[in-house]
Amino acid sequence: MVLALLVSGIVVLLVLLGLFVFGLRRRLIQRSGGTFDCSLRWDVPEQAADPAGKGWVYGVSRYSGDRIEWFRVFSYAYRPRRVLERASIEVLERRAPLGDEELALLSDAVVLRCSHRGTLLELAMSEDALTGFLAWLEAAPPGQRVNVA
Repeated sequence: MVLALLVSGIVVLLVLLGLFVFGLRRRLIQRSGGTFDCSLRWDVPEQAADPAGKGWVYGVSRYSGDRIEWFRVFSYAYRPRRVLERASIEVLERRAPLGDEELALLSDAVVLRCSHRGTLLELAMSEDALTGFLAWLEAAPPGQRVNVA
């Protein structure tokens, strides 16, 4: 009986510790500012968007100079999962979520279809985050090629 209580206490303590570290990671990512919620679908086929809503991963993006660093929300990793460079991002299309995408994404999301170094990807973010993202793209230093649809 005492052993079962000890094991249960250790399990509860480990779960609480894991949740604390998870929250601390989010705070450390947001500490430098310039973050926004952004879902990502990487390596999208060239054909029409998949209305099934599959492949979306919820994340947080952070502006870092001429790059955007994208972090998975449900991860303990402190390093970004993807890094998008401003000079390599080309916005191809802007659209509303289709079909089951409405269930997979946040309620007010707008989907941007982009190309980054030959890889097609889609970013889903709020209207406010989209305004900031497009302004960041257009604010490239003189001489950099910027393509915003």
